[in-house]
Amino acid sequence: MAGQSDPHLSIFSPSEVEFVAEDEIVEIVPNIRMDALNMICGDFGPFFPQIPTKVPLWLAVALKKRSKCTIRTPDWMTVDRLTQVLEAERESPREFQPLPFHYIEISKLLFDHARDDISDAYLVRSLIEDIRDVRFHKVETGLETISGRTHAVKLKNLSAMEVNIVRPFMVRTLQAFYKHDSPQMIQQADNIGSRATLVTDRGPRRDLRRR
Repeated sequence: MAGQSDPHLSIFSPSEVEFVAEDEIVEIVPNIRMDALNMICGDFGPFFPQIPTKVPLWLAVALKKRSKCTIRTPDWMTVDRLTQVLEAERESPREFQPLPFHYIEISKLLFDHARDDISDAYLVRSLIEDIRDVRFHKVETGLETISGRTHAVKLKNLSAMEVNIVRPFMVRTLQAFYKHDSPQMIQQADNIGSRATLVTDRGPRRDLRRR
């Protein structure tokens, strides 16, 4: 879609959306023994060899880079599950199948840093790309149906990256229809857009990880 690389059409850059996704919890299997890590965002561990434990994605990637763990592929990232989702997406032109809110960013990070932990990695990547293409096509088709009588648009089960790309187009399209009839509505939409945030504040960020 046009606008995916245009910083003026997105509220967040792709790297910023990915940064938010790094707080998602994943399961790892450590290959070392290590005491618990006491972070501002929470306590994780202790870690024991071959004993699965759950940590934020950013921590899983950091340990993986140091060859201290393997990362377990999420249940939704299997060939069988993704095939089902893709078929359902194609069969339901007006509906979006439920997927993790950060499925695009999570899969990208895992392919970038833990590809060897993903079974059938090539097929999984291909399925995710197909799902993403089908969903974006649905969004574009939906935008084409907007008319001057449209007062709101509801898109259920969109992911973070999809919302980030679609929202500016939705706002501008509706503004284009209303600009002659209701200038006050345009000002209200501008005010709402300027305050829009992707997620609620989760507390202190990761720049201070140790207590």
